[in-house]
Amino acid sequence: MLELKHISYTVQEGDSTLGILNDISLSIDDHKLVVFTGPNGGGKTTLAKIIMGLVKPTAGQILWNGQDITDLGITERARLGISYGFQQPPRFKGLTVRDLLTLASGDEKLSKDRCCQYLTKVGLCANDYLDREVDVSLSGGEVKRIEIASILARNSQLMIFDEPEAGIDLWSFARLTETFEQIHANGTATMIIISHQERIISLADEVIVVGDGAIRHRGSAQDILPQILADTTGGCPVLMTKGGAAQ
Repeated sequence: MLELKHISYTVQEGDSTLGILNDISLSIDDHKLVVFTGPNGGGKTTLAKIIMGLVKPTAGQILWNGQDITDLGITERARLGISYGFQQPPRFKGLTVRDLLTLASGDEKLSKDRCCQYLTKVGLCANDYLDREVDVSLSGGEVKRIEIASILARNSQLMIFDEPEAGIDLWSFARLTETFEQIHANGTATMIIISHQERIISLADEVIVVGDGAIRHRGSAQDILPQILADTTGGCPVLMTKGGAAQ
């Protein structure tokens, strides 16, 4: 289980203190698929990065399977089974796709067949990509899919994906959503996905709407999605009271 207790994050802007996250508390049960959604700049990615250890909270506590990981670094959290897929993945000149998958899996003898399975799940052909370097010769969408394949190879207990649909074509997106469904059905991992896509939101056990640095609403996809889809005027109804004031 993942538990966040009173998480806050602030940054200094000149003489002012800007609150990015404000006293967020939540728990996510094992093997659930949870989607973070909400307006751009609302704090979704910062919250995900805090879970991974990429950003240290100003206040609060993070527990993973009962262990306090608040002060652990990225590598230590990765060893505990937590993985993170960036919105804009890094590139590695001199490192091939095969190398990346081998490192991610921890299996020095990772077979081509296994590599093929990981790449197929994100819509790529192993014959076309295994010996290519993860460098600027690949498109942003290709690098994104390769990174997701590497997360699958890690077989992590907690997988965090920051807008995995970004830069991916419709055919690969369809394959990707199928992969998320399969992982969820297998019951082997907890997934947190930051997304605005209806198809991904509809897969969720729970949707958490983050806005203005706080959890504005949470509930099932069936409850939350119609409210999001009803937003045609630019203001998210989930974030507003009936009187029009922010909650």
